[in-house]
Amino acid sequence: MFAAFPLLALPVLIYNLIVVTLAGGFNATAAQYRLAEPLFTIHMTSKADWIVSLGDLLLTASLVVLFVELLKSTTSRKIAIINHSLSMVLFVVCLVEFLLAPAFGTSVFFLLTVMVLLDVLAGFIVTIVSARRDVDFGDGR
Repeated sequence: MFAAFPLLALPVLIYNLIVVTLAGGFNATAAQYRLAEPLFTIHMTSKADWIVSLGDLLLTASLVVLFVELLKSTTSRKIAIINHSLSMVLFVVCLVEFLLAPAFGTSVFFLLTVMVLLDVLAGFIVTIVSARRDVDFGDGR
């Protein structure tokens, strides 16, 4: 049953935990500050310093999870339909949080929401294309 679970729910859950544990309250300014504060610095060969924040790490991990979700969407098992449906529910939850909760009105959460939307669209498109390929119309189409 774990195959039906949308993995992008994990980064969304992590974002929710970050926002809930904010000392500055449940507002957008505190969330943006927490996500933008530097975690560590990488000294590049070009002599520049790359400052990595919590938001950067969360988005990078989310992109990796999106890649795995896209690979999962290519299966045509019955469980994939449940995964697509749960991904749609996750997208609706993300959209509601983004539109209604101040702490979720950040660029990081917007990009997480877009990733969830891409997962939903890719899942349904792949399912439709593979279903059309499997159907034999019998009249030469």
